[in-house]
Amino acid sequence: MANNPKYGKHLKDFDKYLTSARREFEEKFEAKVPNNAQMKDFLRKRTLGTGSFGQVLLVTHKRSKKPFAMKVLEKEYIVQLKQVEHTISEIKLLYALNFEFVVRLDFFFKDNVYLYLVMPFVNGGEMFSHLRSRNKFDENLSRFYAAQVILAFEYFHFLGVVYRDLKPENILLCRDGYLKITDLGFCKRILETRTWTLCGTPEYLAPEIIMSKGYNFAVDWWALGVLIYEMNAGFPPFFANEPIRIYEKIVAGQFNMPGHFSKALKDLVPRLLQTDRTKRFGNLKAGARDIKGHQWFAALDWDAVLNKMQKPPFAPKVAGDDDSSNFENFEDQPLRSGAQNEYGEMFDAI
Repeated sequence: MANNPKYGKHLKDFDKYLTSARREFEEKFEAKVPNNAQMKDFLRKRTLGTGSFGQVLLVTHKRSKKPFAMKVLEKEYIVQLKQVEHTISEIKLLYALNFEFVVRLDFFFKDNVYLYLVMPFVNGGEMFSHLRSRNKFDENLSRFYAAQVILAFEYFHFLGVVYRDLKPENILLCRDGYLKITDLGFCKRILETRTWTLCGTPEYLAPEIIMSKGYNFAVDWWALGVLIYEMNAGFPPFFANEPIRIYEKIVAGQFNMPGHFSKALKDLVPRLLQTDRTKRFGNLKAGARDIKGHQWFAALDWDAVLNKMQKPPFAPKVAGDDDSSNFENFEDQPLRSGAQNEYGEMFDAI
């Protein structure tokens, strides 16, 4: 694969693209996020999800008639949970990032009570739901999804951003069958060589996070290994009833390889789920090229995936742009109003 001229051209062209993308990212990341809408510009349709900070709504932009996903974050909860810095970072990153397989921020505004993040409505639903309904994906579909995650991670890491929250729940499927990585709440720009924050989902944590050793971009490649395993097996490689037991298995690198995995897949997974990060694929001298050039990806046309010219092996059933049937039903919660700008000075940076 590494000697394939077509693959070599992809690497050269993608490197050129990343250099250009970094200039655009740095300009926008240093700029103030524009407040370019108001709540009155949107028609609320239904609730797509709820969380500790607020809720995600399906809305329609009144002028364009386009559907959007509106993330509504209550400032009071953000302050109480001491997540002001993380939230500001998430909004700035959403505004500055611009990659096909990552959600983007189309509108942002705030009022006395809430922050509003408005993103395109990705209506195919979460990968998690499709994986559970199908029990597991075949290797062709898993490879197609993994390729898009790898390209997104290359983009993130080239910009100095570590993602830290890969899991099927944070991958949305588009109507056309391609995917978008969502929820950048744990993303962080690492300008130094390491970071130490304990965050993420237990089953997807790299051993160096658990052991508080300080870590870098290698944790994302570990999580990729977990995702590839879970897509093909239907369950994660490390699981137990209690998080502490999961952590013990992760640190020991204890997992079993399902018999139906192909020979190439059985070779790739341990190279990603390598407890010694100095030997982990993605973190070696060649970086992501070791993964992209692996035999499991031998039949993949990376440029066709990057340019969305490859026909997806699966596309979710969607009746229309605003069809939300691939999402669970949640009870609608009214938004409260406030006479004063709550914690206004704490969010002046955005």
